[in-house]
Amino acid sequence: MVTSPVGKAPVSPSPRIAVLGRGLIATDEPVLRGDDLGVLRGDGLFESMHLREGRPWLRDEHLARMTTAAAAVDLDLPPTDVLVDLLDTVCAGWPVQVEAALRLVCTRGSEAGGPPTVYATVTEVPASSRAARRTGITVAILPLGVPADARTGLDWLPAGIKSTSYAVNSAARRWAHRAGVDDVLWVSSDGYALEGPIANVVWLTGDTLCTVPAATTGILPGTTVAWLLAHAPELGLSAAERMVTPAELHDADGVWFSSSVRGLVEVRTLDGVRRDHCPRTPALQALLGFPV
Repeated sequence: MVTSPVGKAPVSPSPRIAVLGRGLIATDEPVLRGDDLGVLRGDGLFESMHLREGRPWLRDEHLARMTTAAAAVDLDLPPTDVLVDLLDTVCAGWPVQVEAALRLVCTRGSEAGGPPTVYATVTEVPASSRAARRTGITVAILPLGVPADARTGLDWLPAGIKSTSYAVNSAARRWAHRAGVDDVLWVSSDGYALEGPIANVVWLTGDTLCTVPAATTGILPGTTVAWLLAHAPELGLSAAERMVTPAELHDADGVWFSSSVRGLVEVRTLDGVRRDHCPRTPALQALLGFPV
């Protein structure tokens, strides 16, 4: 939040939106055509980044992931330097003391043909996300209904992309709300934990920090978790990608969900079983640099 005069409540900065070819626009101006395939069919991609001190963290990694995904779905993504200019435009002047969520969206555009629709938004990180870093989250197991290697075995189905086709993810989060938990962890039909609707799972066994391998499961390869595991040796930890069962997660020394905007949040209850606080949590969060 932006500092306000003494005696007045802090003022939150207004959300922003910038559209490729149009620049910054008012948030109530139209952005999408009614026949945009991103709306009609969920045919598009997006990336969410953490804006800290006015700059998107791991921007190049996010753009690289979007470029890889665009190639997988034959989406004509604008050049990287054009996307960077768009991000710079929407971020310019954002208060450096306010952490924010920066989202970049690219759809296939009009059903009638033409260029893709590309825009970026900036909004303040929700208070609920900031609170989750301090208090942790409750997570329930939710069956995904397919084997762990089902998606990677289908060469026609792009796996591990951040698609705007978000119906399954949204359904899982609605189920979580009805069940009275903060989030869910998808589990394959052959009994392996995979990922959450908006997060990767991270766990600690002894001195080894682990996550699920994206290459063999088709889950989204997380940028935040990749950075965390690459820097784990700074905390005296080794890093590994492993398959894991819910039973093994119950026995782990620590379990967390990792995502680009919420950061690293500790799983304090897993499928109804209360977990002890992991003393490693503050150091891991400090390493990532998300405010707590």
